[in-house]
Amino acid sequence: MTELVHSDLEHGVATVTLDSPKNRNALSTRLLGDLESHLKQAIADDAARVIVLTGAGPVFCSGADLKEQRDPDAAPVTTSLPDILTMIWHSPKPVVCRLNGTARAGGIGLVTACDVAIAPDTASFAFSEVRLGVVPAMIAVPVLRKVNPRAASEYLLTGEVFDAARAVEIGLLNRAVPEAELDATVRHYTGMLVKGGPESLAITKMLLCELPGVSFEEGVRRMAALSAERFTSEEGQEGIAAFMDKRPPRWVP
Repeated sequence: MTELVHSDLEHGVATVTLDSPKNRNALSTRLLGDLESHLKQAIADDAARVIVLTGAGPVFCSGADLKEQRDPDAAPVTTSLPDILTMIWHSPKPVVCRLNGTARAGGIGLVTACDVAIAPDTASFAFSEVRLGVVPAMIAVPVLRKVNPRAASEYLLTGEVFDAARAVEIGLLNRAVPEAELDATVRHYTGMLVKGGPESLAITKMLLCELPGVSFEEGVRRMAALSAERFTSEEGQEGIAAFMDKRPPRWVP
């Protein structure tokens, strides 16, 4: 059976591609299973320093596979999507979402779980769940951590379609660029990310997730100890030596 997700590795960047364009990369049970497998492989591969999540065809992801969800015997989309969102959110490696096109509903959950998101300026977005009588429940967890609260209320409640420029404005995307510039923009980000120390990137991702919920006093106390530890770590000492010697550190691919 042909996989609905494929991946490749080049120059330290693992690209994981949703490859079910016939149904607009809908989140079917098969696609979610394949996606979980490929993400696990990329995270476990020491040669992969950064992960890029993208799609094939004109649509990045249309959300849940509605044909499948009509079948009472089909596994619900809730079976593996929570694990996938959590895996992306807590990945020790930065995850860049390269939207190849439009995203809807659950597809936007994948976008907001990633650390960086770049889309063509022709892409559109919508939280269409309420118009189907369902709820943007799981994806609200990453969405509400990335998107402006007023905008989240507006679009999750109305289901209105909005464009890529608005998606940047509300925090859903980092950049919206002309389609001809999409790959160059993604390479710009991945090129910067692979220069970071692998341990430092993983720890910094943890800080971004955890520190907003920690009191100021506890935060600065804990971070002072962590800072001292990292300056004396093997990776920290290599980074300082490389800077002083005007050479790339050993971890750069």
